[in-house]
Amino acid sequence: MSLSLSLPNKTKANPSSRLKLTFLLPLRLLFMLSRLSSLLRNLHPPPLLSSRSPSMARVLSLPTPLPLSLAPKTITSIRVSAQSGFLINTNSLRVSPSLKSSLCDRGFNSLCREDGRGLAPLGRVWASQREYRKVRRRASRSKVKELELNVSICIEEDLPDDAEILSITEMLRLNVPMAMKLAFDGLKDSAYKTRDAAISDVGGFENVELSLLLCNDEFICKLNKEWRDEDHPTDVLSMSQHAPELKLPILMLGDIVISVETAARQAEERGHTLLDEIRILMVHGLLHLLGFDHEISEEAEAEMEKEEERLLKSLRWKGKGLIQSAYDAETNANSHNEYTDVGLLKDRKKEGSLRFYKPKFNYIFCDMDGTLLNSRSQISSANVKALKEAVSRGVKVVIATGKARSAVISILKMVDLSGKDGVVSEFSPGVFLQGLLVYGRQGREVFRRNLDPDVCREACLYSWENKIPLIAFTKDRCLTLFNHSLVDSVHTIYHEPKAEIMPSVEHLLAAADIQKMIFLDTPVGVATTLRPYWTEATRDRATVVQAVPDMLEIVPHGTSKGSGVKILLDHLGITAEEVMAIGDGENDVEMLELASLGVALSNGSEKTKAVANVIGDSNDEDGVADAIYRYAF
Repeated sequence: MSLSLSLPNKTKANPSSRLKLTFLLPLRLLFMLSRLSSLLRNLHPPPLLSSRSPSMARVLSLPTPLPLSLAPKTITSIRVSAQSGFLINTNSLRVSPSLKSSLCDRGFNSLCREDGRGLAPLGRVWASQREYRKVRRRASRSKVKELELNVSICIEEDLPDDAEILSITEMLRLNVPMAMKLAFDGLKDSAYKTRDAAISDVGGFENVELSLLLCNDEFICKLNKEWRDEDHPTDVLSMSQHAPELKLPILMLGDIVISVETAARQAEERGHTLLDEIRILMVHGLLHLLGFDHEISEEAEAEMEKEEERLLKSLRWKGKGLIQSAYDAETNANSHNEYTDVGLLKDRKKEGSLRFYKPKFNYIFCDMDGTLLNSRSQISSANVKALKEAVSRGVKVVIATGKARSAVISILKMVDLSGKDGVVSEFSPGVFLQGLLVYGRQGREVFRRNLDPDVCREACLYSWENKIPLIAFTKDRCLTLFNHSLVDSVHTIYHEPKAEIMPSVEHLLAAADIQKMIFLDTPVGVATTLRPYWTEATRDRATVVQAVPDMLEIVPHGTSKGSGVKILLDHLGITAEEVMAIGDGENDVEMLELASLGVALSNGSEKTKAVANVIGDSNDEDGVADAIYRYAF
C-alpha cells in the first residue's frame, strides 16, 4: 500500500491550495477520504454531560485524528531491523489552527483531582462514529510481517519557530515510535484488569497511524472550552479514532495534542527539561489511546500509573509519570494550583510565555508619563520584563512622549532598557516633545517644529509678571527664568534635563529655538486659570495640551504627538496595521486613533478612553505589561 501526496512547498498551509492525491489502492482512497471528510463538514459538538470545574486539569481523551490543512515541512522514513517487525514513517508537519473543521466526532475524559485521595472523573462526551465500508483484509505476502507505524509530528501554525521546540520535534520523530513499539509489546499478554482491551494485538493490522501536535495554551484552551466547557489551558489532550467494530486493516490510533507552554511551566516546577516533560505527556496520552483510563476507578488509576512508570523506565527517560507528578504537585506545600488564577489566564499570556506566540504587531508605540511610568514616575519591574520579552521576540518598541530624548534615555538606562539592544538610544527612532522632535533611522533627526517666537515672548512675560514657573524646552535643554520648587521637580521627579536659569526674558529667547513651553501650577490652577487663559490667548498661533494635571503645555499649532508618529511611520515605511499604541493622556488621542490597536490605560483621560479600542489596567497596575501579554501576541 502506498500514497502519493503532493502539496505546495510552503512552510504554512494555504487553505485554497489544491491537494493532488494519487492512490494505488482503493482501500487507501476510501480511508483517506474518510479522514479528509472532516475538513468538508461543519458539525456541531455534542452536548457536554459534565462541566465540573477541576482543581487540577491534566488530560483529555477523545476520538478522531487531526486532519488539519497542512503542508509538509520535512518528511522522512526510518526503517527498523527486520526482526522488529516494524516499518516506521515519521513526518514533521506545520498545521493551520483550524478547530471545528478538524476536531469533529470526539469523546473526552480528563485527569483531575477533587480531593487528595483520588482522581475523580469529569464525565464523557461521545459523538457519532464515522461510517466506514468494510473491506476484506489482504493476506501478507512476506514471511515476516511488517507493521507500518505512520507517525506525524505536527507544529501548530501560530507556534513560532523556537529553536528548542524545533529540536524537540526532531527528537520526537525517534521517541514516539520507540514508545509506541514498547507499549504495543505489552498489550497481548497484559494483566491489567481495567484497560479497555479493544486494542489487544496490533499484529492484526497492516499499519498504525498516530499524530502528535505541539501547540500553545491559547490553542489548547479553545479545545478545552469547546469540548469540555473548561475555560483554561491544560497540558495534554488525547483523541482516539479506533473503531474496532469496523475491522479495518489500519489502526487509526488517533492524536495527542500537547501545549508546550504549559509543559514548559511544569518542567520548570518539576526540575527537568522541556523535552522530558513532553515525553511524559506523550506517554500519558498514548496510554489513553491504548485503553487506559485513570478516571473510572482507583484501581484503573493505579494500573495506568504503573504502566507510565514502566514505559518511562524502560525508555530511560527522566521524570515521573503524569499521574504521580500530579499527586506530588498537590501534596507539595510550596506548590500552587496554576489554574487558580483562571481569570488572568483567560486572555493574558503569562510572563515568560511570549516565546510560544507569534507577534500580532511589529511595533508598539508607548507613552511615558502616566503610561509606562507609574504615579511615582517610576517604571515597574513587570513593565521592564514585558518590554524585554517583547523586544526579544522581535517586536520593536518605540517611545512616543512629551519628554526630551535625554530624559527618556536617563530613565530607561536605570532599568537596562537603553542602548543598542534596549528600547531607546541616541541611535534609535522615537517621537519626543509631543511630536515636535522626531528621530528616524540611526537616530537621525527627521522632523523639528519650533514654537512661534511671539507666543514664546508672551509666555515668558506672563511667567515673570505672575511668578508662575515656566520651562522652555529646546531639544535636550530646559530653560527657565527663576528658581522654583516645581521647576526642580521636573528634573528630580520627571528626569527632564535640569533647567538653566536665564537672567532675563531676552536672554532666554536668544538662547536657542524653542519647541514647546510648560507652565507649572496646581491642578486647580491649571484647570481654572492657565488653560482657559492660554487657550484664548494663543488661538490659531499655538495649541495647549495636557499630559498631567499640574502642567499645561504650549506647542506649535497643527502639531501633536500623533502627527509626529505619522511622520515616523512614513519615514520607516510602516503601516498602521503593524502598530499597537499604548497611552493615557489627551496628547495620546491621535496616536491611539492612528494605530491598528489603541490601548488606553484606565487612569487615562475620558477623551483618550473614548477613542481607544480597549481600556487596560492603570499605570499603577503594570498596565503596559498587561497590554503586551494580553494583546500584542
